[in-house]
Parts: sequence; C-alpha cells; structure tokens
Amino acid sequence: MLELTMASVSGAEEGATAGMLMADAPSEPGAVLRVGRDRSVCRLATPDDWLFVSRVHLEFLCGPEGTWQVSWLRGSQPDPSSEVRLVVGQYAQTIAYGGTVPLPRGGSGEIVVQDRTGPRSVNVGFYHEG
Repeated sequence: MLELTMASVSGAEEGATAGMLMADAPSEPGAVLRVGRDRSVCRLATPDDWLFVSRVHLEFLCGPEGTWQVSWLRGSQPDPSSEVRLVVGQYAQTIAYGGTVPLPRGGSGEIVVQDRTGPRSVNVGFYHEG
C-alpha cells in the first residue's frame, strides 16, 4: 500500500496543512497515483491557477515486485517553472525533469514541488508500507 497526503502551501500559510488531500493505492503491479492540475486523471489535484504544476506533474507507479517509483512527467514547456525534490529524513534528492526515482520500501518521506517564481509549493507526503 502507498499512502499519499498533499498540502498546497503559499508563502502566507507556511506550515499550514489546511486543504490537505489524501489518496492511497494497493502495492499491486501497474497501480498508479497521479498529482497535478487535471482532476480527471489526478487523484490529488492542485489549484487550477498554480501553473507551475503541470496538468499531470507527478506519477507514482507500482512495479512488478510491488515497489513504487515516482516520475516527474515532462509537461508542454521545455523548461519547467518548478523544482521537484524527494526528501527522506535528512536525505534530499532533486528529481530531474522527466526523471524517475524509486521510493524506499517500508519508508516515508515527502516530494516537494517548489514554484521557481514565488513562495508556493505542493508538498506530497508518502508512506510506502513494506
């Protein structure tokens, strides 16, 4: 099982968890959870006017061994207007535009989508049951 929680944070609400959304999916091969502005395909949707987030920005996919990975999908722009980081405890890793990283099995952490033009971010917490 992969559990996600998402909070959209702007500069004035630093640390606030108002409007937190949650989603989960079983750790079965092919299971998918998406995060972005397009509510028709994303289980966790950000505000429509947050253009630093693509229509489908992040995709969590379960592989054949029941392990999860997260991909930052390429959008319509050649250069993204956000940065994406994976944070697990004291460890932080930048995810490349169009890149994919595995999530730690039996672990938890956060994916942070940071607006490059202002103090806004989308914080997606995850818990991957081992």
